[in-house]
Amino acid sequence: MRGPMRRPLVLIVDDEAALRYTLRAILEEEGDLDVEEASDGAQALARVDRGGVDLVLTDLRMPNTDGMELIEELSRRPGAPRAIMITAHGSERMAVEAMKRGALDYFAKPFEGDEILRVVRRSLETVRLNAENRTLRAALSLRQTMVFSSPQMHRVAALVERAARRDVTVLITGESGTGKELVAKALVRASARSEMPYVRFNCAALPRELAESELFGHSKGAFTGAVSKRAGLFREADGGTLLLDEIGELDLLTQGKLLRVLQEQELRPIGEDATVEVDVRILAATNRNLGRAVQEGSFREDLYYRLNVVSIQMPPLRERPEDVRPLAEHFTARFADRYGLQGVRLSERVLTRLEQARWPGNVRELQNVVERLVALADEPIIDEDPFDAEETSGATIRRLTLKERMAHFERGLIAAEMERCGGNQSETARRLGVSRPALIDKLKRHGLK
Repeated sequence: MRGPMRRPLVLIVDDEAALRYTLRAILEEEGDLDVEEASDGAQALARVDRGGVDLVLTDLRMPNTDGMELIEELSRRPGAPRAIMITAHGSERMAVEAMKRGALDYFAKPFEGDEILRVVRRSLETVRLNAENRTLRAALSLRQTMVFSSPQMHRVAALVERAARRDVTVLITGESGTGKELVAKALVRASARSEMPYVRFNCAALPRELAESELFGHSKGAFTGAVSKRAGLFREADGGTLLLDEIGELDLLTQGKLLRVLQEQELRPIGEDATVEVDVRILAATNRNLGRAVQEGSFREDLYYRLNVVSIQMPPLRERPEDVRPLAEHFTARFADRYGLQGVRLSERVLTRLEQARWPGNVRELQNVVERLVALADEPIIDEDPFDAEETSGATIRRLTLKERMAHFERGLIAAEMERCGGNQSETARRLGVSRPALIDKLKRHGLK
């Protein structure tokens, strides 16, 4: 396996052996490039699939898969190398078309050695910078998604950064409320599929028959209630990422069908005879011990190893008390904004009390406790016992009236739904069950517009 300091590998694709020899000699003369050859596009794709190729030089005219088809196929594959097109003299129009379809650069025949080296060097530098940018995005991605300062979560962040670079299946494990879905979101944001669909499915939400239909799709009339054709989540996520949350709750029969899809990259919708090819990266999350489930016979061993290519274990909050304070302060600021409160913060006494708690519900429980404290706050400094919200710490604290509490709750609900809908007022109104004019009135009343 090539180490991190390996030399760039350039793949030359041309059906003419003499041209491949010439290009190889020019590139290898530099001494700091590795070069391999392929005689057509199909052979080139097979070599790319084995990994390690940084740049492809391809001729336009070739039998079977030609250069244009090769470039298009590479552009469709997440993480695949970019290509340089070799064109005939006077074929600038084809070169422009190739770049529209994903080529990084081009040069024309007949060519000069210095020209080829200049184009290759420039392209490899672009590839290197793009790779560095992806690495930086990965390193920042978890911090954009989660708040932490503990060594345990720094190790998780490093693993997310490494796993995001590669198009591998990732199994995210940990107790409920530890932030497994946020890790999945960070992996997607930093991956080569970040601009492609990201679809999430809760494997515990539906019975077996409906889960199969939801994942793999069905034809009209395939079963009672199938009044129309459904594509399924795998096809919705084609080219992108599918998160299978609570994967440990999937029944054995559906596990077998899922395994076939992962192995063969194709599926057969319920009620149909033809198979459909799919290209989906799988992330799976569970709070169950799948190794134990395998021993107990409730989870397939072959599927477990197929999913567990890279494993990310989320530590419970009780094992990383360093994260409680920054999380609590983050949630305080978030809910203060949601409920229209300014300058609200937790007292040192409250923060210490939160740090000393065991948090069986993990980060989700901490979030709920802080939200309750902020929603009921009527002083800038919150000094109530976080685990006894009905007790006050002094006689001077004024309790919110029911009307005030209802107003705070309504504002928070509307703000949260607007955030989920990306600011779309019509969709927010639909989800809240009110008319759009009524929503606009509430947005003005609560200072959200």
